[in-house]
Amino acid sequence: MGWGATLSNGEVLLMSADGKKRVNLTASGYYDYLPKWVNEGKQMLWFSNRDGLKSYATSGRTQSDVYSMFFTKDAWDKFNMSKEDYDLMKQIEKLEKKDKNKEEDKNKKKDKKKKDEDQGNKDEVKPLIFDWDDMDTRKARLTIHSSRLSDAVLSKDGENLYYLARFEKNYNLWKTELRTKNTSMLVSLNAERGGSLMWDKKQENLYLLSDGKIFKVDTKGAKTTPVKIKGEMQLDMNAERDYMFDHVWLRTNAIFYHSNFHGVDWSAMKSEYAKYIPHLGNSYEFSEMVSEMLGELNVSHAGGRYSRRITNPDATAALGIFMDYTYAGNGIKVTEVIKGGPLDKAKYKLKASMIIEKIDGETVLPTRDVASYLNRKADKFTLLELLDPTDNSRQQITVKPISLGAENRLLYNRWVKMNEEEVEEKSKGKLGYVHIPGMSDGPYRTIYDRMMGKFMDKKAVIVDTRFNGGGDLVADLAMFFTGVPFISYETEARKVGGEPTSRWTKPTLAMFNESMYSDGHCFASGYTDLRIGKTVGMPVPGTCSFAGWEGLPDGSRWGVVPVSAKNKSGEWMENNQTEPIIKIKNMPGMIDKGIDQQLERSIEELLKEVE
Repeated sequence: MGWGATLSNGEVLLMSADGKKRVNLTASGYYDYLPKWVNEGKQMLWFSNRDGLKSYATSGRTQSDVYSMFFTKDAWDKFNMSKEDYDLMKQIEKLEKKDKNKEEDKNKKKDKKKKDEDQGNKDEVKPLIFDWDDMDTRKARLTIHSSRLSDAVLSKDGENLYYLARFEKNYNLWKTELRTKNTSMLVSLNAERGGSLMWDKKQENLYLLSDGKIFKVDTKGAKTTPVKIKGEMQLDMNAERDYMFDHVWLRTNAIFYHSNFHGVDWSAMKSEYAKYIPHLGNSYEFSEMVSEMLGELNVSHAGGRYSRRITNPDATAALGIFMDYTYAGNGIKVTEVIKGGPLDKAKYKLKASMIIEKIDGETVLPTRDVASYLNRKADKFTLLELLDPTDNSRQQITVKPISLGAENRLLYNRWVKMNEEEVEEKSKGKLGYVHIPGMSDGPYRTIYDRMMGKFMDKKAVIVDTRFNGGGDLVADLAMFFTGVPFISYETEARKVGGEPTSRWTKPTLAMFNESMYSDGHCFASGYTDLRIGKTVGMPVPGTCSFAGWEGLPDGSRWGVVPVSAKNKSGEWMENNQTEPIIKIKNMPGMIDKGIDQQLERSIEELLKEVE
């Protein structure tokens, strides 16, 4: 079974049926997961990321391999035979079996009762045998290439490994001949969500469940045949909601991180909210009720939600511009073209003050919402008619609008660039600026790239973590920002480097605000408690906890905190906000004019340390 004593890795645990004996089979600092019995209990398969490519940050994705541990020395010895030795052994076994069959033919007239007893013995479940001495060394990596794995099985004779792996885009079924290590893609599935593999009882037919469909796999012909299933069921929605409600209450009762339930009588909450279930009409109402009940706990990472996929929904596209909302005539008056947007092309020569008069032949009227002209036009060729009021010239251009999400990313890049330029100007080139939007591998690579490259010659860097939504990066950042120089690489003429080469060894200042959440709060607390540097901004809400989200049968999702955190002082961090050293709020009337008071104060404070 998969098991973990801590949240930093996973192990494979062997446990006796009575639960009295437990053996950690993997005992590794890496992630070991998805174990399964194979070869009549003489081996196990499992996945581990010990040899796979890993993200720069510990929170990012990793690649894994299929490994096997051999519980008996005999199984291990057979596995390590060369192909020639193994083939010879199989021939000898075949001859011995032939001689045995001849001997059995001679004894056909023996007592029938004894024959029946022998037949009965064949149906007995044989006890598993474990050669405990050095068992932890009898393990092998079966795959020759690390990948994103979904499932794996071993053939009946133990000679072939079949596994679902993802390298570039989606999952496909691969095969490795273990004696020769010959590896090839058996079936191209292009499955988005991976899947699972299972043999039939005799291990003759392999079945694949992937993307909600079942297939029978012809391992010799390298093809799949769909298994068609047709059926109906009567669903009692009220009974299902009763079940889901009980499940949510019971699981919360079992996994909530603290026995006092934040002072709430959790038993009373069950009866208080159960009375509403008969009056619920759909899953939206059910998830809202679950949110209300979990909200009684006053805890982060909790609540319920439900959403359905709508076919061809309304979706406003974006042109990547700022428009003049005071303009009263026909068309859209452009005040700025966003860098990197669909209209930021040299051939268009678009500039501020120009007017987009028509979109796909329709005149843009002041009495109609602009969004309606751009509905469902993202990534589709769209004709724009432009007027330049400086000379009354007109032109037609064809562009592909982008989604609002893509435009938001451009706006984010614009905001970061503006902050970086402000820091550069007001510090006279002494300081650098980076922003960490979330706690994941991508943002870590970005700040590493900037701080160890463009800003390597700066005296200090402002680390802006405002609006950080969380993830899992706090330890990586804490280690990166606390590098201590211990070796200098130099020539007589100049310094060319030093150690550590992968950590920042100069001062930093962190910016906080009220919109930081989850691991964003963990970082704020850790940066403060470790006294890495000054902190500027507003208090960060106490939300440093783990999320325990789970799906329900009707498509709803719900979650509650199974594990919270304590700070360096031993205080629970849930509902325990972190205060910045220098508290300053961006005031209305200032921030809307582009004046970032928190950033200005950060520049002022960090310059005091380096000047």
